[in-house]
Amino acid sequence: MKALQNLFDSIKPNFEKGGKWEKFHTLYEGHRTIAFAPDLVTKAKGAQIKDATDLKRIMITVVIAMVPALLFGILNIGHQHFIATGEGSTWVDQAIFGALAVLPTLIVSYAVGLATEFTFCVIRNHPVSEGYLVSGMLIALVMPPFIPLWQVALATIFAVVIGKEVFGGTGMNILNVAMTARAFLYFAYPAQISGDQVWTYLGDKAAVDGFSGATALGVAYGASVEGTPVAEALATHNASLGGDFSFMNMFMGWIPGSIGETSTLMALVGAVILVATGVASWKIIVGGFSGAYVMGLVMNALAVNEYMAMPAHYHLVMGGLAFGVVFMATDPVSAAQTELGKWIYGILIGVLTVIIRVTNPAYPEGIMLAVLFMNVMAPLIDYYVVKANKTRRLQRATV
Repeated sequence: MKALQNLFDSIKPNFEKGGKWEKFHTLYEGHRTIAFAPDLVTKAKGAQIKDATDLKRIMITVVIAMVPALLFGILNIGHQHFIATGEGSTWVDQAIFGALAVLPTLIVSYAVGLATEFTFCVIRNHPVSEGYLVSGMLIALVMPPFIPLWQVALATIFAVVIGKEVFGGTGMNILNVAMTARAFLYFAYPAQISGDQVWTYLGDKAAVDGFSGATALGVAYGASVEGTPVAEALATHNASLGGDFSFMNMFMGWIPGSIGETSTLMALVGAVILVATGVASWKIIVGGFSGAYVMGLVMNALAVNEYMAMPAHYHLVMGGLAFGVVFMATDPVSAAQTELGKWIYGILIGVLTVIIRVTNPAYPEGIMLAVLFMNVMAPLIDYYVVKANKTRRLQRATV
């Protein structure tokens, strides 16, 4: 570390005011502070409040919380491939195959996103923020396993520029960056992020007879159209191949889907880390799951088709609900800030997710649109919560 510090110190004059690379000072500081604490210190007199947790540590905590979902996603991609081709495999084979699929997407997401961030930092002469440490991984985890890398790059640029930088950069965006990237791909290139063929990679091999690459939500909708009970259709889907959509398999995550969103269990592990470290609000997480479950019960009561009659608790383990509630909805920048507002915000995300799933056959997953819509509504929720609090306090003061 001493040698690395000496290297940074030796080139530092070139990036200071008057140096030949002065305009790249933000890039120098961004790389230096990865390994060392910033040189900036507070010089003002008076009382000061210090906290050992800075933005970098918060972002690293979120990344650590996502690692279980990433590792499971790598294993599951290989698992789905070998089920589809009917080949025998060990968990090592599955992990290697999955890693070869996921790592290029992850590398492109980080490389393109950081390059875009650095470009804006140089142009605006702003310090480099650590915010993209989280967004880069999130973008990769919400992508299908084998989406074209150029589309990942394009979606990343769009999300960073339109979803973040136009609002002022880290801490100023009103939309979740990763969900913005996914929404861009969904509406610009729907064939690569929807349907039954994009969730399992076959390569140059053919799928065995009876295999279907549909997601659990796709199977549920198809069963509803045919008039088959959804729970029965899920339990028998690919059952002869060992890839059925039982409740336990869906909870564990052994189902087709985006890289990191299939496992509810891994999302809950991440939730424990985020809540225990104080990074995420447990109110939003509990509200999201509660809203989805209650809305599922409402759909059961109003059931006019098999999809609406599907057991309410199935909604909690299908699609990307768990991943979205834990990692997307809790984004402290785009989420509600007031305590009551967090409850309202989380509950409405769960409610909207189920409504979109059940009532919109063109889009069987609803968490993406639910999170983005509530991102936009979060300031309004906080406004009325604060207004109600002020009104209540004024009434107390006048009594």
